[in-house]
Amino acid sequence: MPSMITLTMTAVPDHLRGALTRWLLEVTPELYVGTVSAKVRDELWNAVSACVGEGIAVLAYPANNEQGFALRTAGQRHRHLRDFDGLTLIAFRNVECTRGVDQEVAKPM
Repeated sequence: MPSMITLTMTAVPDHLRGALTRWLLEVTPELYVGTVSAKVRDELWNAVSACVGEGIAVLAYPANNEQGFALRTAGQRHRHLRDFDGLTLIAFRNVECTRGVDQEVAKPM
C-alpha cells in the first residue's frame, strides 16, 4: 500500500536530485515528498544512502509505532537517532569536548 514519504538532503550530487524527481516532487531545493510503495521507498533510500557522500539525507515515513513515523539518516551528521523505550529521539553531538571525548546529549524532537 502506498504511503507518503518526506526526504530531505544537503550537499548531494545533482544526478541524485534528478533521479529522485522521477518518483517524488521537489517542493523546495533538496526537500522531496511523494506517495510510493514500501519497495520503491526502500530502493530510493538505497540509492540515496549510496550516493550521499559528504552530504546528509533524512527520510521520514509512516510506521506502525507510537510516534506514527520512522526516520532513516545517512551521511556525515551531528545528529544521531536514538531509541528510548520505543521512541525515536535525536542525540546532538556536543561541540564542546570534555577531557577530549565527545559527548552526546539526547533531546526530544
